[in-house]
Amino acid sequence: MDKRIGALILAAGKGTRMKSDAPKVLKTLLGEPMLWYGEQALATLLGEGVLTVIGHRAEAVEAAFPDLAGRFVLQAEQLGTGHALSVAMPLLLDAGYSHVLVANGDAPLVTAESLGAFVTEALGAAADVAFVSIELPDPGAYGRVVRQGGGVRIVEAKDYDVSRDGPATGEINAGVYLLRLEAVAPLLAGLRNDNKSGEYYITDLVGLGAAAGLAVLAVNRGDDPAYLGINSPRELVAAEEALRRRIVDGHLDAGVVIRAAGAVRIGPRVALAPGVELCGPLELYGDTRVAAGATVFSHSVLANVAIGANVTVHSFCHLQDARVAAGCQVGPYARLRPGAVLLEGAKIGNFVEMKKSTLGPGAKASHLTYLGDTTVGAEANIGAGTITCNYDGVHKHQTVIGAHAFIGSNSALVAPVTIGDGALVGAGSVITSDVPGGALALGRGRQVTKPRK
Repeated sequence: MDKRIGALILAAGKGTRMKSDAPKVLKTLLGEPMLWYGEQALATLLGEGVLTVIGHRAEAVEAAFPDLAGRFVLQAEQLGTGHALSVAMPLLLDAGYSHVLVANGDAPLVTAESLGAFVTEALGAAADVAFVSIELPDPGAYGRVVRQGGGVRIVEAKDYDVSRDGPATGEINAGVYLLRLEAVAPLLAGLRNDNKSGEYYITDLVGLGAAAGLAVLAVNRGDDPAYLGINSPRELVAAEEALRRRIVDGHLDAGVVIRAAGAVRIGPRVALAPGVELCGPLELYGDTRVAAGATVFSHSVLANVAIGANVTVHSFCHLQDARVAAGCQVGPYARLRPGAVLLEGAKIGNFVEMKKSTLGPGAKASHLTYLGDTTVGAEANIGAGTITCNYDGVHKHQTVIGAHAFIGSNSALVAPVTIGDGALVGAGSVITSDVPGGALALGRGRQVTKPRK
């Protein structure tokens, strides 16, 4: 792709039909903000120099995308798409681009491949102003494409009058443009806001271009729904479902076994090796990686988790920002919070929670246990009901449990504390002092048995 082509995403609007004060482009689909998808598609096609026009709650959008710092363009007053282009035009010209590809930030289903095909066709036709049109049974609130006398123009739905504008073609404007900057920049001064919305429309560049004798091209993409923007909660969930099916189908084709696939949600950044087995309902999000031979059973949620080879995650588990090495067993009903690490062959069972803790190779905590800010050595056994008491109300403290140590059931280890290699803690103990390696520690009251009255 020609490296002199810049990219501009229009993402300044409020999106009033979403019934939310949050920026529309931050609404998520499969765990990623709507705007992320457009950024990825354009960056894949044209490189990392994508500019994004923001306005409503601009600070929230910038905070959500710290990696894009310096590539946002502020539209302080949201006066329409044409005004947004005008705000960004000096930066585009200074960058030396010959063309700019303009897309909306609320169309997350559009792919880099489809955009690339459009750009190739527009460049091949030497178009000064090109845009994507699609065909809908009901054009709704989308701008109508009108073709007359060999020319083409766009009339916004609010302003369309068949008696004045002539019959529409059945095509609507998809909101994606390729503009030759040298030809289009002078036209911006001709944009007017004398319409029902009182806004400056980028769509008017089509008519202005035709009137100026520029080459104007409408590239019809048929009934491709991927170009449709999201304007309401109903449209949001419909687009998310379409994206979900696309991603699941891609993994099935790549060799992943996905049972009850209609109930499996996989984020776009998730990586699954061939041979992985999943069973829905199931949710995988963020930067999750699952290696070959691993099985993740139903009713589990994984976000930003690395799962090693031949791991089994049983049903009803919740894993976030955690790492599980090869051969481990997790769950059922286990929770791995941020910073939890299971090394090779380790096992946590039902109703075990870990946070900022490492379970050594072959170690196990089979049930009813909390490990917080804890390091557990190889082959150690953590009995049922064990709690590491890591928080004193002000600070968090560390617990260290040595290799081959045995912690009896219903024990409380009050951090900071170290249990040495091979040490044994008797069941029901409260341990407040370090236990040397190989020692037996008991910290409980003496049993008293009296005759029953």
